[in-house]
Amino acid sequence: MATPILVVGHKNPDNDAICAAIGYAWLKNELAAREVEDGEEPPVYMPARLGPLPPESAGVLDKWGIPTPMIINNLYARVSDVMTYNPICIHAGSKIIEAGRTLRKHNVQALVVTNEDGTYKGLVSTRMIANRYISATDVLETEGASEMSVAADLIASLDQKVDTIMEHSILTFAADARLDESVADLMNQPFREAVVLDDDNIPIGIVTRSDIAVHPHRKVILVDHNEIRQAANGIEDAEVVEIIDHHRIGDVSTITPIKFLNMPVGSSATIVTLEAQRLGVDIPKHIAAALLSAIMTDTVVLKSPTATPTDKLVVDYLAGILGVDPTEFGIEVFSFRGGDDDMPIDELVSADSKEFPLGDGTVLIAQHETTNLDLVMGREKEMRDYMRGLIEKKGYDCILLMVTDIIAEGSQFICEGNRRIVNRAFNIECTGDGGTWMPGILSRKKQVAARILEA
Repeated sequence: MATPILVVGHKNPDNDAICAAIGYAWLKNELAAREVEDGEEPPVYMPARLGPLPPESAGVLDKWGIPTPMIINNLYARVSDVMTYNPICIHAGSKIIEAGRTLRKHNVQALVVTNEDGTYKGLVSTRMIANRYISATDVLETEGASEMSVAADLIASLDQKVDTIMEHSILTFAADARLDESVADLMNQPFREAVVLDDDNIPIGIVTRSDIAVHPHRKVILVDHNEIRQAANGIEDAEVVEIIDHHRIGDVSTITPIKFLNMPVGSSATIVTLEAQRLGVDIPKHIAAALLSAIMTDTVVLKSPTATPTDKLVVDYLAGILGVDPTEFGIEVFSFRGGDDDMPIDELVSADSKEFPLGDGTVLIAQHETTNLDLVMGREKEMRDYMRGLIEKKGYDCILLMVTDIIAEGSQFICEGNRRIVNRAFNIECTGDGGTWMPGILSRKKQVAARILEA
């Protein structure tokens, strides 16, 4: 079983990071199925995420029956990347002769021993069976037993149960355990095998010392980002095979040339859709819904200055697949966010936030889009207290929260930390009370981050 190639967006994922990953993983799987030769196993592409689902993503996935992308914490190689799947098992009550026949039949060195319910019990290997016979020859030498009696003992032992010779103290791993942290344990135990168990204590794999001789690198496709700061931990240990993005070119580097699609459009989902069109792949409704939702949230229903004529064409194309009015569809997606009055404060402030290096420090720019600015601003004290706590915990020079009113088409700037950074970039006086209304400011990337970094 080949290890899936992960398709993943950035930390603190927004709807585009989630849905562009879903859409591109789907597209890559469609293309892989078309291109595979008879008898070959196509590569598998799996969407993943680096944080909780934004509520609008959760709403879209639930409505259209789309599986939630798996959550990952890092990209370090896992035990699952080197283990042999579906190990050969034998029940503890089976006879030793059955174990020997099974070892020979499958040409393996060890069998996983299980209880009647299939849960893990131990391991039996060719070495353990051989040691049983060697111990019988010791009896011949030390106790003066006859060769005939020893032979009889050996034959009789074939009818003994496997659990009389199996080893109980074999090392076990979880499939998602970090490989670099597991290697030392495997090398330091007296046995060459370890058994991989699932959450129900069912054996799902086996890993040996020879399996870990070559350190693998997890293959990954980055969507909606191309900066190490935004990427999963362990990105330096992974093999980046593609990048799909609409942001500035950052600092992710690769050893070999890769496919890197970087376009000045409003959403990574726009690029995914264009690739499907270019390659002649029809987009099913559920994928079209995910992609359309991403474009509409990233471009604030096409009102953001990041929205381009290309985005508009793609929106019309996807809306045509779904048979919906794109604006109404976009407003519905925003409605999945629920009430701003009872949203947890950490989610309201930092669910959609990105770090940006500035000199020797770091600025965090967060954005919360709403249709009720007054309701959000009623929680200003909560928001500022949380922001100050983040500065103390993470050491940010400055945090800027953009509370974006998608109806009034502007953003209220709420700033904590070194406000001079924001004031200098926009020639304003953003104070510690009430914030500053910025008409027409809708895009963090194009209208805010760029000016702060250039100031």
